[in-house]
Amino acid sequence: MTVFPQVDFCGHKISRLIVGGNTVSGTSHVDKAMDSAMEDYFTADRIKAMLSRCEELGINTLQMRGDKHILRILREFRQEGGRLGWIAQTAREMASFENHIHTITAYHPILIYLHGYDTDDFFYAGNFAEITRRLAVIRQTGIPVGLCTHSPRVIEYSQRHRWDVDFYMCSVYDITRPERLRQAAADGSEDALFIDSDIPAMYEAIRSVDKPCLVFKILGATRRCQSRESVAFAFRECYMNIKKGDAVVVGMFPRDTDQVAENVKHALAAMEVL
Repeated sequence: MTVFPQVDFCGHKISRLIVGGNTVSGTSHVDKAMDSAMEDYFTADRIKAMLSRCEELGINTLQMRGDKHILRILREFRQEGGRLGWIAQTAREMASFENHIHTITAYHPILIYLHGYDTDDFFYAGNFAEITRRLAVIRQTGIPVGLCTHSPRVIEYSQRHRWDVDFYMCSVYDITRPERLRQAAADGSEDALFIDSDIPAMYEAIRSVDKPCLVFKILGATRRCQSRESVAFAFRECYMNIKKGDAVVVGMFPRDTDQVAENVKHALAAMEVL
């Protein structure tokens, strides 16, 4: 098993590259055809095979939704000897947030965070009380509490108002801005959500806080994957702009190539230049 660089993150030793869960759940942020391709590819056995490949190459942490599908996969993976630590994302469709967190906790995640779409929807609606209420529900579990967002403004507001969070989960693309969502709906494409000028602003926000951060969407949901060089640049840009205690979450879709090995190689190369 490869030893990959790790950091102490809220009391847990996690690899600085984490395998993400959007691809496994069929969320490509590309189009419905790609969503379907991911759903077709990711059988239970293939999900577990990808996670085992991550372990083999030194990735020791996964980030996935706390829904019934993922919980079943986690149970099987662990029964078969899998040891990846689980960072749990809340699932928006669950009717009772309290019951949902109770269910997640039974599967022993190392961290739990509030879904970024929930955070941002409540934020733009001015419903700050619901964000802090949900954070308090997670706090009651005794598991470190995270706040996911796509907007640097949310991080600034959280810091200023001292919301009770241990870490942030940060998208480098501000994809939940209402005006962009309206444009994407009109276009029938999510391309309007991904604006490269967002990236420096989120990295600045990440560096401005003393809390550790998990960073995601660094590849723009394939939009920065035109070549090996563009992928390498995105990894290098990320590790050069985040704090030493932060980590990066990347969704992987190894249908055509060994993306786990490729991403590990890019991450290690990026960290070597620091």
